[in-house]
Amino acid sequence: MAPEDLAALHQRAFEGQGRAWSVGEFFDLLQNDKILLVGDNDAFALGRVVADEAELLTLVCDPRCRRQGLAHDRLQRLELDAKESGALRIFLEVASDNIAAIQLYQKAHYAEIGRRKAYYGTPNGRVDAIVMEKCLC
Repeated sequence: MAPEDLAALHQRAFEGQGRAWSVGEFFDLLQNDKILLVGDNDAFALGRVVADEAELLTLVCDPRCRRQGLAHDRLQRLELDAKESGALRIFLEVASDNIAAIQLYQKAHYAEIGRRKAYYGTPNGRVDAIVMEKCLC
């Protein structure tokens, strides 16, 4: 996927929830050989692997394609790619008010390991980031 496609889908997926990532930000990320990208124009997962740890940077699903299992599929595929790249565990941060995403991550066996108070800015103020982890062993 091109940076323009990633940014457009990110914009649609996070409409009204805060600032979407720009074309330039996606372009810069894709220049890094540690970045993993799985998906298509309906949904994608973007992460990175450094040493034996992976981080999910963003998981995006087009609003018209939600509730079809695409986000779960992209997350699983990213986890497999991360494990193949040597990661033993994967981390993510999710806004505490993003109930659907939290439920998805819990279903995928992620566990909360911490919080970052007032980390995310939203149109309604600031919310905590929940830090979650999963063993890829």
